[in-house]
Amino acid sequence: MKSTDAITNRLILDQAAAADLRTKLRQDPQAGLKQAAQQFEGMLLHLMLKSMRDATQSNGLLDSEQSRFFTSIGDQQLAQNLASQAPLGFAAMIERQLARQANVAQADIAVPSPLDALQQSLLSRHATPPTVPARPVSPSNSAEPVAGKAAANGVVGGAAGASTGARAFVDRVWPHAVEAAALTGVPPHFLVAHSALESGWGKREIRRADGSPSFNIFGIKAGRGWSGPTTEVQTTEFVNGVAQSERAKFRVYGSYAEAFRDYAQLLSSKPRFAGVIGQQNAVQFARSLQQAGYATDPMYADKLARIIGGATLRQALTVA
Repeated sequence: MKSTDAITNRLILDQAAAADLRTKLRQDPQAGLKQAAQQFEGMLLHLMLKSMRDATQSNGLLDSEQSRFFTSIGDQQLAQNLASQAPLGFAAMIERQLARQANVAQADIAVPSPLDALQQSLLSRHATPPTVPARPVSPSNSAEPVAGKAAANGVVGGAAGASTGARAFVDRVWPHAVEAAALTGVPPHFLVAHSALESGWGKREIRRADGSPSFNIFGIKAGRGWSGPTTEVQTTEFVNGVAQSERAKFRVYGSYAEAFRDYAQLLSSKPRFAGVIGQQNAVQFARSLQQAGYATDPMYADKLARIIGGATLRQALTVA
């Protein structure tokens, strides 16, 4: 009998589902682990569906960026429903493996939760070997109506100070990246890398006028549709390939969790980001963001791909 309150049976765009899963894992680790494993099987099924879609030519009259966006959302929903109602058996194997790692029988707040084990499993399945030369990546810039300054330094070298800062940054944002990954279908370490690029690993996060944090680590501007608090700062934008300085308003959040939720909502709700949703390839993820107009820096995709594949992120994730 299908459970009416199961997290795996909810709408794929339900932003509260990830938070409810974390609560379930704390209150009932055994049941929460089962649902987390089902969600992971859903992600695997979605990858299969996406591969089949990519292999099928779709040049019909109804084919458009908007139709592909809603098709992707529909495929994610279908994959999630199949994982809960007609499982292939992956969830059971994942559940057994994570149960051994997380020691579910003794799980409590003082020890690593099953979600932590799931995060490590997701990371190990999506991690890519570093392909970047050991040199700093220069700060990137963004000037799209919703995305703004990318004041980042994607250091990929082995400096102890940079590694310590990167680890601290990943510790702060990783749980929120996992929740956003469930909404976008994008590996969480891709999202961590994007926030690192935009905020300089948290060191150049956009500040309010009084110096307090805005928690805006994705450089999202405050467009006409934004009704929340804002802050105005100096930023660098590229016009016809030439960098120009200007002042712009950016969104202000109450926490990193809120920032990641808004970022996931932005990607999920805008048809132009359809190529980003569900993307599993680091280079294509970076290119899709740039092609969708997230940033004006002509080197933006290259910088983001370098951080995703770089040693700094890999080492920080391993320790975190």
